Amino acid sequence: MNGGDSLFDLDVGPASGGAEPGTASGARRSVTSPLAVRMRPRGLDEVVGQAHLLAEGAPLRRLVEGAAPASVLLYGPPGTGKTTIARLMAGHGSRHFVALSALSSGVKELRAVIDDARRRLDYTGQTTVLFIDEVHRFSKTQQDALLGAVEDRLVLLVGATTENPSFSVVSPLLSRSLVLKLESLTDADIGVLLDRAVADPRGLAGRLILDAEARAQLVRLAAGDARRALTVLEAAADAATALSDTGAAPETDAEAGPDTEAGPDAERAGPVIDAEIVRTVVEEASVRYDRAGDQHYDVISAFIKSIRGSDVDAALHYLARMIVAGEDPRFIARRLMVHASEDVGMADPTALPVAVAAAQVAQLVGMPEARLALAQATVHLATAPKSNAVISAVDAAIAEVRAGAVGAVPPHLRDGHYAGAARLGNAIGYRYPHGVPEAVLTQQYPPDELVGRDYYQPTGHGAERALADRVPKLRRVIRGE
Repeated sequence: MNGGDSLFDLDVGPASGGAEPGTASGARRSVTSPLAVRMRPRGLDEVVGQAHLLAEGAPLRRLVEGAAPASVLLYGPPGTGKTTIARLMAGHGSRHFVALSALSSGVKELRAVIDDARRRLDYTGQTTVLFIDEVHRFSKTQQDALLGAVEDRLVLLVGATTENPSFSVVSPLLSRSLVLKLESLTDADIGVLLDRAVADPRGLAGRLILDAEARAQLVRLAAGDARRALTVLEAAADAATALSDTGAAPETDAEAGPDTEAGPDAERAGPVIDAEIVRTVVEEASVRYDRAGDQHYDVISAFIKSIRGSDVDAALHYLARMIVAGEDPRFIARRLMVHASEDVGMADPTALPVAVAAAQVAQLVGMPEARLALAQATVHLATAPKSNAVISAVDAAIAEVRAGAVGAVPPHLRDGHYAGAARLGNAIGYRYPHGVPEAVLTQQYPPDELVGRDYYQPTGHGAERALADRVPKLRRVIRGE
């Protein structure tokens, strides 16, 4: 470590050499830094959103202000302020700030940080805030390596995750941390951030005008993600500036007419960021969907439930969200195959072959063409008559087997194809169904304990309506009733 400084340090002490004084992180924010970095809040008063956690006396405010030092797991969608809050916590009382990414760090790096934190605490009394981005990607071994340091408060852990920690963080670490859920920013919150970035000297410094239509478009595109909003704004500003330099971009000046929709700053000269420029720098809205987290499960759950509820339009919406988000089409196809048996079943026996065919297309053809087969299967299953008789039947049978209702296989049904089987009475007395015209005859098939037990209960839906009539007749013949 050469004197104690960690290779993973990101100083939070006094700024120097052009860094902004008073920033939470103390890190330099040069004009070449991304707009989202330059506009990172310098204090709690600049944080937009998360009022439920940052109100006076709220747990997160107390953590940031140092009143209640504790490790915390910040759980929420991208662009909601997890990294910002970690830096604000580090900035209180000149705490030492170390940032690691779960994607590129292992146990060795963790131990190095913990050793460094122990020395700092022993020699200087300085607390270390350890920020781990995407903490859910740490293995169980890596998470276990943190336990002692967190419990002894050698480090204040701030873990950021887009997944529900209850599913992705080991229980001992979970019990030692405060879990706080961040919410997506509202449209009003995003609007405040955009206006601030346009006017603030750290941002566009009022050199460009964001017209009302473009502002509304950026708010919509952000979908509650502050980082995305500022990233797209920066790209649009660069495009507007480039067009202005070539004389192709619209500009506003003090003599702009009353019909100008450039907003309250229209009296200042400068290139205009309009809706057309925004459209040139981004093709589609951000889809709030995390392939590994809660949204992954929430969206697929809503997809299946919409199919089950026969809402074909909602099902196609959720399918589209997964496609746009880059979900593995094979995962979607697997769920369709399961649903075909679970919720359609014998009400439409063609549903499963359709779902299997879609899975084959997804495997053999891939995207984007596979979206057509997935959509076809989705429409087929959503509009098909529904029956859960298949899953109800097999689950009822499984439940009884697990409860011990197994019984001996009747002797006449046992295997008789080996020497000595006849001496054991195996296969003696078995009646071959195809030996009678209807291919159905009276014979005991279940164990003695389960004679007369009915598992499958056909519905009157779709093609299963015919089975609702046929199955009782079959049972009467087989059981000799």
